[in-house]
Amino acid sequence: MRYLIIAILAVMPALAQDFDKGLAAYQRGDYATALQAWRPLAEQGAAAAQYRLGVMYAYGVMVEKDYRKAREWYEKAARQGDALAAYELGVFYELGRGVWQDEGQAAYWFQQGALGGHGPSQEKFSRYERFLR
Repeated sequence: MRYLIIAILAVMPALAQDFDKGLAAYQRGDYATALQAWRPLAEQGAAAAQYRLGVMYAYGVMVEKDYRKAREWYEKAARQGDALAAYELGVFYELGRGVWQDEGQAAYWFQQGALGGHGPSQEKFSRYERFLR
């Protein structure tokens, strides 16, 4: 177990570096490099990269716009506690993007974002919390 922990800690800085490389590329408009950096991280379970892939699919950045794939990536990130991803899922359920419109699910995901300290999630949840009673 000790060696597993050491191995994980040794890999974490490299993962953060790859994510930061993708973020810098995205910010300068080099979306292909961002996608190339984030996809492997997302597939390995990195919530921040999963959220970013969700954004790319939601808006059709370097991939075909696909709300279902965006929802899948958002959900993976949100289930790991990513408040931004939870908010986006709430919006998807609120508007019926890639899912059936469902106010109860919207309320649940806004609540998760709110619990993560995300301000817009808190505002949305205050309008939807009656659906969780």
